[in-house]
Amino acid sequence: MPPFVAVVDYGRGNLRSVAKALESVGIRVKITQTPADIKDAWALVVPGQGAFDDCMQTLEERGLLSAIEQAIRKGKPYLGICIGLQILYTESEEHGRHQGLGVIDGRVVRFTENPVNTGNIPLKIPHMGWNQVRQEKIDAPLWAGIPDEGFFYFVHSYYGMPDNSRQVAGWTEYGATFASAVYRDNLFAVQFHPEKSQGLGLTLLKNFGKWAGKEVFTS
Repeated sequence: MPPFVAVVDYGRGNLRSVAKALESVGIRVKITQTPADIKDAWALVVPGQGAFDDCMQTLEERGLLSAIEQAIRKGKPYLGICIGLQILYTESEEHGRHQGLGVIDGRVVRFTENPVNTGNIPLKIPHMGWNQVRQEKIDAPLWAGIPDEGFFYFVHSYYGMPDNSRQVAGWTEYGATFASAVYRDNLFAVQFHPEKSQGLGLTLLKNFGKWAGKEVFTS
């Protein structure tokens, strides 16, 4: 099979929307549940919605967790979306305390029960809808062609707190300032959903394809 980007299917989330968005910008995609495909892929995307512990458990049961870890260690480009970002952290407090991959030192925490914005107006949890991302690492390859403080679409009640702020690629305000994107070596992961973020989201996905290599494009 020609070079492809693997979209990891662990039975959660909106992976088909992610796959269609990648295909719409010309990237060759394979939705997969097998470790062999992750090994063969030029890059991988881990999307998702739902609970952290369910995600980790299902990935483990399907033998996908170790395949993802090996791909990351080998330097394969990785794009995490929502839960695909959160599993990179050391641990999560969602529904108890659960271990993550530990690729990014830090933990996943819940928004405070009654957050307010700068005007002291109450905010709803989950954080759902359009919000701005202030870029921290302007040289990050996936930000190419995307204006600073652009709007992206979010749906989440938990967010990651990295121990090392130098790994943060983007910040977002929602009652507090949280890391909405991280970037390190071969990893770029976001709390928002690029597949739901219209033009800017598609630009980010196309940038990921370029990062993976021109070979993953169909033409």
